[in-house]
Amino acid sequence: MPATTVLWNATLIDGTGRDPQPAMAVVVDGERIARVAATDALTPPRDAEVIDCSGLCLLPGLTDAHTHLGAVAADAAASGMPGAVLALRIARVIEQTLDAGFTTVRDAGGIDGGWAHAVRIGLLRGPRILPSGAMISQTGGHGDFRPRFADETLAKTIPGLIANPEICDGPDAVRRAAREQLRRGATQLKVMASGGAMSPTDELEHTQLTVEEIAAAAHEAAAVGTYVLAHAYAPPAIRNALAAGVRSIEHGNLLDEETAAAMKARGAWLVPTLVTYEMIDRYGESQGVPETNLRKIRQAKERGEEALRIAQAAGLDIGSGSDLLGAMQPYKTTELVLKARVLGNLGALVSATQANARLFRMEDRIGTVEEGKQADLIAVRGNPVDDITVLEPAENVLLVLKQGAVMKRLLP
Repeated sequence: MPATTVLWNATLIDGTGRDPQPAMAVVVDGERIARVAATDALTPPRDAEVIDCSGLCLLPGLTDAHTHLGAVAADAAASGMPGAVLALRIARVIEQTLDAGFTTVRDAGGIDGGWAHAVRIGLLRGPRILPSGAMISQTGGHGDFRPRFADETLAKTIPGLIANPEICDGPDAVRRAAREQLRRGATQLKVMASGGAMSPTDELEHTQLTVEEIAAAAHEAAAVGTYVLAHAYAPPAIRNALAAGVRSIEHGNLLDEETAAAMKARGAWLVPTLVTYEMIDRYGESQGVPETNLRKIRQAKERGEEALRIAQAAGLDIGSGSDLLGAMQPYKTTELVLKARVLGNLGALVSATQANARLFRMEDRIGTVEEGKQADLIAVRGNPVDDITVLEPAENVLLVLKQGAVMKRLLP
């Protein structure tokens, strides 16, 4: 493609929270945005390729702060797949995620740095991937998927492909696991600070890992300039994570006002994941999810929107994640539809663009349509500020650029 591309005559939703701006043009020079201007104030460079975006909205590439790209089955069936089948199914999920308009995702456990590398060197069409590697869990914790009355060996990690949970008891075991994930390319670490809906032997309210254990992971992350995200539902688990130095609380469905205030004081983020409960409640039984897990899913679903309202009222930084599994993976943009019930359409869009970029510590590169930023851009049919559901069908995403390269184009 030419070194310079002009996206012409779009309605611009720039990711900052500003109202849509009609009749705008964005000049992309190489990997970066060179200019953002009204069409009547800009003459496209003579040698540029001009892509007519009339009638479309132009947005920053969407981001997702809680994916599980390697979770290609809703139950434990993935552990029995041939490696080739598993790899091809993961690749399909990654490509689908890009085609839905996501140009950066933070994977919250299950794949290692091999997939990020494959995308980075151009072997696979996909979003920029920020892998967390293996989730760090205690024995019997949310990452321990052994049946209660079995002593099976957990599925093994396959370096470069799958990073299955590390079962750790004691700070030294956590420290070793943390260092191993960082060695394998994790850009941040994930710990299980509470019980979870999809694990077989715990409840959402359970606390897991001690403060000292979580702090060991936080120390190792800080030593290399990164941070820890913690799966946590209830206030005691959230408070343990905060005391240990965790930056990002995932889910938080049982959040209360006192704990939200503590998060605000610590500068911690909340990443709600509303869509996964909606979809597992709707489709989980047909995909083999056991009844005990469905019970916990419905418990979390019942409190999710209330927790988001509490977080908003407390002034928390709120990111956006989906946490989808198996055949439900294509519903990532439905997360924004559900968040919009509380945050409004524009607020939901900001959570998946500017806010996530700050969470990732990448706000100088992505998240808004501004001069000097990397050219991660999407053009969509319809106006998501008026009707955010236009983002749900991937076919409404007509153009995807990542670092200036056209990754998807359904425009003439």
